[in-house]
Amino acid sequence: MIVDVDEINKLPAEKVVILSTGSQGEPMSALTRMARSSHRKVDILPGDTVLIAATPIPGNEKYVARTVDQLYRIGANVIYGSDIHVSGHGSAEELKLMLNFMRPKYFIPIHGEFRMLRQHAILAEQCGVQSENIFLLDNGDTVEINGGKARYGPKVHSGIVLIDGLGVGDVGNIVLRDRKLLSQDGILVVVVTLSKQNGTILSGPDIISRGFVYVRESEALLEEANRIVGQTLNRCMEDNVNEWSSLKTNVRDALGRFLYEQTRRRPMILPIIMEV
Repeated sequence: MIVDVDEINKLPAEKVVILSTGSQGEPMSALTRMARSSHRKVDILPGDTVLIAATPIPGNEKYVARTVDQLYRIGANVIYGSDIHVSGHGSAEELKLMLNFMRPKYFIPIHGEFRMLRQHAILAEQCGVQSENIFLLDNGDTVEINGGKARYGPKVHSGIVLIDGLGVGDVGNIVLRDRKLLSQDGILVVVVTLSKQNGTILSGPDIISRGFVYVRESEALLEEANRIVGQTLNRCMEDNVNEWSSLKTNVRDALGRFLYEQTRRRPMILPIIMEV
């Protein structure tokens, strides 16, 4: 009845059924890898039938649709949708039955969207649980139980913990924002060397572009950007503005305005100012 995956090629195709993960279109799941023809041991061939016995979790519809598309591209016959799937979760009457069996004094509905928790709480009230003894919790909410009594406790820090390389939780919102900006519009590095004695420009400005424009096809744009940086720095020197933070801010603002007017893009601008 059950054979090792390495044995399936020795059996008639019409005698083989594979139970697989991937009903939610997860990128590394077995079904998704089969759909991309990147699974090491299983290939889906034209004429094979794929039955997706699951309803997409809210937010996963795009991934499920992508997997179904890929399965159709390789010639599979895909059967999916709510007509063939019965939820693995209890129905309202089954939940009521459990509540009547247990007769809880306190009740905390768990799992699902908030609307589902609220409906479960309504069922509990219908089964005799006092409304003040029902706790509807969001991520980070706590309930303290002491001496047979339950009450709301203090909130705790919660949310997504991002793991990047060896770091756990050290990639925060600011880093993510910078990465998103870099991925969308790229980066420009402006390098300028100033004289420590009189503040004049000794070298540069040199502009290095990555992921913003192709340098060889945008020489005129970058030459004008160079000129604007030079003008901005000279104006700052004339106004006796010589703090590095102020110089960088002025360069970033002037260059950002110009590039947005010309390209309708906002690359990350990183001024580097050196004094010799």
